[in-house]
Amino acid sequence: MLLNTPSDARRPDVDPVSREAASEAGLARITALAAGCLGMPTAWVALGTGRTRTIRGAFGFEDGTAGAAAMRPCATAALVDAGGRRLGDLCVGARARKSRPQQSPIVAPLDPALAGRLDAFAGLVVDHLAREDRAATDGIARGLAGAAAYAFLAVDTAGTITFVNRATEILFDYAPGTMVGQDVEIIIPPSFRKMHGERFAGFVARAPSRLVGRTIELTAQRRDGTTLPIEFCLSTWTEDGRVGIGAMMRDISEWRARDDQLLRMAHHDGLTGLANRARFAERLATVLAQGHSATVMLLDLDGFKEVNDSLGHATGDALLQSVAVRLPLCVGADVTVARMGGDEFAILLGPCGDPRVAAVTATRILDVFQATFQISGHTFHVGLSLGVAIGHGPETDPEALIADADLALYQAKRDGRRCFRLFEPAMRAAVIARRTLHDELSHALAAGELVLHYQPQVAFDTGRVVGAEALLRWQHPRRGLLLPAVFLSALEAHPMATGIGRWIIDEACRQAAQWRAAGLPPLRVAINLFAAQLLAGTLAEDVKRSLATYRLPPSTLELEVTERIALRADDAVLEPIRALHAHGVAVAFDDFGTGYASLSSLKRFPLTRLKIDRSFVRDVLTDRHDAEIIRAILGMAQSFGLEVIAEGIEGPDQEAILRAMGCHEGQGYLYGKAMAPQDLATLIRERGAARPNTAVA
Repeated sequence: MLLNTPSDARRPDVDPVSREAASEAGLARITALAAGCLGMPTAWVALGTGRTRTIRGAFGFEDGTAGAAAMRPCATAALVDAGGRRLGDLCVGARARKSRPQQSPIVAPLDPALAGRLDAFAGLVVDHLAREDRAATDGIARGLAGAAAYAFLAVDTAGTITFVNRATEILFDYAPGTMVGQDVEIIIPPSFRKMHGERFAGFVARAPSRLVGRTIELTAQRRDGTTLPIEFCLSTWTEDGRVGIGAMMRDISEWRARDDQLLRMAHHDGLTGLANRARFAERLATVLAQGHSATVMLLDLDGFKEVNDSLGHATGDALLQSVAVRLPLCVGADVTVARMGGDEFAILLGPCGDPRVAAVTATRILDVFQATFQISGHTFHVGLSLGVAIGHGPETDPEALIADADLALYQAKRDGRRCFRLFEPAMRAAVIARRTLHDELSHALAAGELVLHYQPQVAFDTGRVVGAEALLRWQHPRRGLLLPAVFLSALEAHPMATGIGRWIIDEACRQAAQWRAAGLPPLRVAINLFAAQLLAGTLAEDVKRSLATYRLPPSTLELEVTERIALRADDAVLEPIRALHAHGVAVAFDDFGTGYASLSSLKRFPLTRLKIDRSFVRDVLTDRHDAEIIRAILGMAQSFGLEVIAEGIEGPDQEAILRAMGCHEGQGYLYGKAMAPQDLATLIRERGAARPNTAVA
């Protein structure tokens, strides 16, 4: 598109046919003027250099047509354009006298003195043809611009709009023809006009500019003042010594909206709408990089997995969404709240490095979450555990700070949940120790370092050993014999927990078979289960396989279930226990009476025995409440047809009162600590064989 075109060429309503007629008339005026000035009766323009030439602008012919016989030039002037290309000739001649058809016309020669004037008129013809070509080119460009989907706008060096196509008028909501002649700043938002003026002046002064040909994004303004993002590409040209500037533009609002959506998806959690882990880490890094302190709080929901497993993911998701609504209400509007994944959320207090502020915020969150949630017809009392870590300035690694908060969260869970803990360096040391313990446990089983010791279970009426509880010990190569208190929590969280639990079952069965082979009476062996064994789904097969391998009756084994397992006891967990109970394996409820889930478990679990917790036995002689609890447990057991054994018996007076209450068996230091298999065999022989009615067949 050319900027500096004739006035009629800039008018979109000029008919191409009219333009062609006007051009032909202009050429005719030149030939008429040439003929008159040179004193010649005829003149014409012959375009082309070959045998076939095009005659235009013929002047002086009687019938208005110019035949070859009538056109005998007296003189010619070559038509040569600015590039040196010959276009044809300007010819002048005398009118031919009539003669016989066979005779050639007689022409009078041109006065040589007038030949120079002919060249001048030839120059006028060349200029006219050049303008004609530009008008044709301009018409094609205008047609392309008008039909283009992209907007096109041209301005001069003063910033005045000299041309727009219809797409531009539609884009900026202007009526046809109303943009031309106005300052280009009509499409620039007021807040950007000063900067635009400076850059436009610099662009004109430094032409050609490095901006030419580059795609640039900016904000433009419509006629009504609303703004839109556009993408444009600049171009420049020179015509007749004048500089023209043009821009091809398009609306990128949809692209921007899509990019904004993608950015939001990349930085926000799709379920809750909160910031996600990446966005949280980004904001934390920004606060620290700016030299501020930052407080990171990590929290997760207590018991969320049970909700998700028992009521389904839809209910679990609804609960997470409700938490995401309530949590921001506990903090200020400028505080970042994020969902890190699963049921874990994070809060960024920054700039803030005051542990007192963190404590107040954490306490407020715990208090707010005392209120229940009503979701899908269910009422949930959601507890939280929180971990807090504080970092100061650019020297703090953002990811390390998040990891510290995670360690504090882990400590809060270990300390009983529904509380918060502030990170201390000792927590990191404890984690390193646990990781070391995990690594060592990975090798302990293969190296034969894990062993079972057995604590005797005695019948009150005979004093004889009728059972033994298998208890895990770790014969550590450097630290000696380790009790479960040292490593059990690490083992329960270890990926090998299921495998080690399977080994305990097999080893206990192997030992029971060995005792029988040595001539000892049949003995009931109690085994504690890991939660991972039930969740793995292979418990029933593991137990049956070991019993079959060592040819033991199912009644040899008694599986002890803790309250932690009972709380997770959905149908998937109960199924293997029910299958084993039906197979003849006994099931005992360990530490009965210490948790609120115990009573409901009596109905759900296929139990055969209750174990009275040592905490009640310890003060049974001095604490009336403990004595009454034991009587209540014995009464319930009798009602349900269950056996009872008391743990933690350390003196004969405790045994006497328990026996008087109706308890029949006991376990504790009074009869012996957990001991090696050979030591238990010796103890059994010393106490004598069990009576037939108490023996295990």
